[in-house]
Amino acid sequence: MDNGSTSPYFNLTMFVHMGHFRHPAFAACLLLYSFIVVANLVIVLVISREKSLHEPMYIFVALLSVNSLYGSSGFFPRLLLDLLSDTHLISRAACFAQIYVIYTYASYEMTILAVVAYDRYVAVCHPLHYHAKMTSRAVRYLAAAALLLPAVAVLVLVSMSAQLPLCGNRIQKIFCANWNVVKLSCVGTAANNAYGLLLSVLTAFFPLLFVLYTYMRIIAVCWRSSAQFRGKVFHSCLPHIVTYCVYTITAFCDVALSRHNGKDLDPFVATILSLEFVVIPPLLNPLVYGLKLPHIRRNIARMLSI
Repeated sequence: MDNGSTSPYFNLTMFVHMGHFRHPAFAACLLLYSFIVVANLVIVLVISREKSLHEPMYIFVALLSVNSLYGSSGFFPRLLLDLLSDTHLISRAACFAQIYVIYTYASYEMTILAVVAYDRYVAVCHPLHYHAKMTSRAVRYLAAAALLLPAVAVLVLVSMSAQLPLCGNRIQKIFCANWNVVKLSCVGTAANNAYGLLLSVLTAFFPLLFVLYTYMRIIAVCWRSSAQFRGKVFHSCLPHIVTYCVYTITAFCDVALSRHNGKDLDPFVATILSLEFVVIPPLLNPLVYGLKLPHIRRNIARMLSI
């Protein structure tokens, strides 16, 4: 049995390979984090202050930006601290707290994007009933469902992992991840694996199938409509399509990396792949929605010119 089984700390081993690149990496990550915070705060402030943007689609866009701030704050401060430190130990409590934040962030992104897909589906396929279906109460219920279900589901996942007896403390990542902890278990993890699969189905595959269904219906409506109508739908839905595709690809890369033997990969490549889903979506979302949606773009320009 590894001596790490009784350790109150986990050791994040990926930082060992960074060597002299740690300080340039710190500067780059600090710049990225600052931009993510400022860009997403601008989106939230513009939507909250401008009454004309108090519509379902823009409310869900603001919710995406809040989630980006939440996920980034659960990742970057610890990363910046580790980049400047000679030791990369994290307490068990802090590790499981980081797992909870990052996994709920990832789940929220999927469920919120599924809600955005539903909003676009109603707007395009049932335009005459849009305001009757997307009432303020319906928006609150959809937002609550998108947030509460992953919060409870991930809490169960983390609680199950926290109870496992561990025969090691080395995590081959630059942040705490559930599968990397489960692999250290001294006992069988069939229950953890089964629940992890169930959680993936609930927070990833069901939203994916729902998004595909909504866009099949939207495409069917556009196929029978005028070119002008198709152009309006395209400009309305493009930001959502881009953000959903980017997030799905980056999340898949992280899942694939977690299941792969990290020792077989170049450390630099492994680090980049593990960073993608917590860096690219929070960085890209405000750019896509802020630049592509004209109402948000105009109000950002107006706010910045004051």
